[in-house]
Amino acid sequence: MMPDALWQTTTRRAMQAFHYTNGTLNAESVPLSHIAKQFGTPCYVYSAAAIEHNWQAFQEAFGDYPHRICYAVKANSNLAILNLLAKKNSGFDIVSGGELERVLKAGGDPQKIIFSGVGKTTQEILRALEVNIFSFDIESEAELERINHLATQNNQIANIALRINPNIDARTHPYISTGLNENKFGIDINEAFALFQKIKKMPHLHLTGIACHIGSQLTELSPFIEALDSLLILIKKLADDGISIEHINFGGGLGVRYQDESPPSIKEYVHTLIEKISPFKLEIIIEPGRSIIANAGILLTRVEYLKPTQHKNFAIIDAGMNDLMRPALYDAWQNILPVQINHHVPQRNYDVVGPVCESADFLGKNRELAIQAGDLLAIHSAGAYGFSMSSNYNSRPRPAEVMVKGKNAYLIRERETIDNLFSDEKIIP
Repeated sequence: MMPDALWQTTTRRAMQAFHYTNGTLNAESVPLSHIAKQFGTPCYVYSAAAIEHNWQAFQEAFGDYPHRICYAVKANSNLAILNLLAKKNSGFDIVSGGELERVLKAGGDPQKIIFSGVGKTTQEILRALEVNIFSFDIESEAELERINHLATQNNQIANIALRINPNIDARTHPYISTGLNENKFGIDINEAFALFQKIKKMPHLHLTGIACHIGSQLTELSPFIEALDSLLILIKKLADDGISIEHINFGGGLGVRYQDESPPSIKEYVHTLIEKISPFKLEIIIEPGRSIIANAGILLTRVEYLKPTQHKNFAIIDAGMNDLMRPALYDAWQNILPVQINHHVPQRNYDVVGPVCESADFLGKNRELAIQAGDLLAIHSAGAYGFSMSSNYNSRPRPAEVMVKGKNAYLIRERETIDNLFSDEKIIP
């Protein structure tokens, strides 16, 4: 299959931000070969138009129904991306004090920030109270007690929602499943009612809603519906006890197409939520990350060596597992295409591997590619959990990040230097 055709099949649901023109792969209107020449490789490249398109698809799907779209910062936290979304009046889902400061620096509205995560520290809570965020998602009774204590101490009222663990199998990779009893997230649905009653006696806490997030990269609606039905039963029980809430936060998790997945469309997903929740007249909050940014980014890399052996052919590239962790961590599949189509080189089956000293350092296995040393490759659907999970393993500087808007490419993070790696380290006498 020619790369053009393969690209069409793998991005059926995504805006065509990355496309071939006369045999050359482009990001919007900029050839990726020009980006490699200007900024070097490896390099993350994002399409501003695709990010805006994906966010707007959620907005349009909700229409006039009361809602908040809170982008999951952990998916990709570059300031330029956060600023792009802040300009669209997006909310933000954060899981650390560092993410809070990033959102504020990028121009995000504190009143549109939800603080999730199981391990909020005293310092993080105090800072979130100081800037008056919209709400904390409570993940345990101990956290409830801590936030109540700190809000009382500061004579403040903290908005909170209880994150419920409904013990629903999301049928996704176990490392990104969050809604089972064996997972660390949320409050057991069978224990939640007692905590809701306890909140009645805490005047410095304002109960705003109920939250739930069962996992990431879900490719069917049935787990969402099952979890939602469990929450609605609890909401009815709360109403019977005189406990009213203002919103239901259903988290994120909507999958994207990496290979042959067929996830629901944004419209199907949102309309299902509205159909179920509208009788309760509750605002809907969602926290999409991957579904906004994944297919809006690629990792641009160069082939350093071709290494044929009796058993396998290896394409050794200048990007490694420290740059893109998903294949090593989740055995994730991401499409890999040449930046320049070459009809004069024979197509062979390659394992595309990096320079990191680990056998897990692969970006793709058994890929049919017509390439030679020095060629550029684009690893697709790398916008989410790409740079945000990168590291300096093997003392490798992290790559540059570039944002493309139409005919222009902007450097939004400089490539780290070797000096950056140890600038904060000290040698003792």
